[in-house]
Amino acid sequence: MAVTRLQRKDRKNVARAKAKVANISRLMTKPAIKEVDIEAIKAEFAAKKAAK
Repeated sequence: MAVTRLQRKDRKNVARAKAKVANISRLMTKPAIKEVDIEAIKAEFAAKKAAK
């Protein structure tokens, strides 16, 4: 007797696994913080503090 597989279920399981891995990697990515000018933000806070 030959071995039969449910190919539709197999494709669905593979798609689910790929979606899970993609979702985890999307959640684990960190934003690029180096594009933010930290000194400008510090100056802005200092100006607000001096204004009060």
